[in-house]
Amino acid sequence: MGKNIVEKIDDQVKIKIILVSVSDKSGLESFIPGLVELNPDILVLSTGGTYGKIKEILGEKAKSCLKQVSDYTGQPETQGGLVKTLDFKIYLGLLTETYNDAHQEDLKRTAALAIDMVVVNLYPFSDTIAKEGVSLEDARGNIDIGGPTMIRASAKNFIRVASVVDSSTYPSILEKLKANNGSLSLEDRFGLAKKSFEHTAAYDRTIADYLAAKSINDVKSCYKPEA
Repeated sequence: MGKNIVEKIDDQVKIKIILVSVSDKSGLESFIPGLVELNPDILVLSTGGTYGKIKEILGEKAKSCLKQVSDYTGQPETQGGLVKTLDFKIYLGLLTETYNDAHQEDLKRTAALAIDMVVVNLYPFSDTIAKEGVSLEDARGNIDIGGPTMIRASAKNFIRVASVVDSSTYPSILEKLKANNGSLSLEDRFGLAKKSFEHTAAYDRTIADYLAAKSINDVKSCYKPEA
């Protein structure tokens, strides 16, 4: 297949479909209603505890604008939330480009939706390993996979998608949306992408440093490998 070179994009992108999956749910109580107020036709895709929190926040409005990711993808979440968002329809929706005919055909073929904004923050790995007596297994279990993947996909596609990783930016994002008829500019999206890659880089550095300080004996003392 030939290399895809993007030359045409939109400066302003209206936020119509968002994907929200956060460990830290602070700020959602004002951010989500603010988004719905700006665009009553917005669709919010969400997972697990985040879905429950947003449903509680929106009340009756949730019936018309909130949908579980599992209902959208047709794939139920696996035990313990092991796999929730790692799905073809999700990443097609994050990575497709507006003016690429093949991408648009892929969306139609799979009944996937182009996602305009991702709101994600990650399992608290640094908080976990800071706890006294934390085990290697506790740490391993708090290595987020789906979150960084969504952040990286949305940040990579800043030409169309807004990647939001910091709850402290919610108010400023709402202000920008209000000032631009529910849209974010290329400058806004590029700024968010830079913040997103800083976020995942710091997250991976924390994990790498933690594992680097462990030996194989630490691993074997935590688990019982079969002979």
